[in-house]
Formats: sequence, structure tokens, C-alpha cells
Amino acid sequence: MVQAILDKLPGWFVFFNASLAFFIPFFIYWVNKSLHEKGDPEWKKTNDKKDR
Repeated sequence: MVQAILDKLPGWFVFFNASLAFFIPFFIYWVNKSLHEKGDPEWKKTNDKKDR
């Protein structure tokens, strides 16, 4: 029973690529957010907080 379940699981390469599909966009989002926090002018930061 357990072996039948293990045989149907995809290989490690599929799990690796699925994790990359999550972590790469998350990393880009995190870098973009930190760049906006440090680089946006003050007037844009106050307007951003009011809109959200």
C-alpha cells in the first residue's frame, strides 16, 4: 500500500521546480518592496499608506 503511494509521487526534480516557482517570485516581491521602502520619496509614502 505504502509503496503504491510512493510510486505515484513525482520525482525530486518536480518538487525542486515547484519550490523555485514559489521562491523566485517571492524573492522578487521582497526585493521590490524593500527598494520602494528605501527609495520612494516621502510624498509617495504618505499617499500610499492612505490608499491602503
